[in-house]
Amino acid sequence: MNYGYARCSTNETKQDINRQVRELKAAGAEKVFLEYEHGDAVHKKEQMLLFDTVKEGDTIIVLEVPRLARSTNQLCEIIEIVKEKKVSFDKTKQRLP
Repeated sequence: MNYGYARCSTNETKQDINRQVRELKAAGAEKVFLEYEHGDAVHKKEQMLLFDTVKEGDTIIVLEVPRLARSTNQLCEIIEIVKEKKVSFDKTKQRLP
């Protein structure tokens, strides 16, 4: 299954997360986990729920790497989770080096 993850740093009265949701669905996400949480937050409730939900063979789609992680350390931790769970990772707007 294809899962999307959308995140905005501020609450919904200041930022509209719907653009991310639309683009994730257009990219093939069948279910989108979304939250308003600062990128530096160590624990992101919906992101953790996403990682608990995915299983081998699933794909996680994000629009940009900063929606998923704000530091190299966070990104490395997420990559390890993705590898351990044997899921694919796809971002639609940026290339990973």
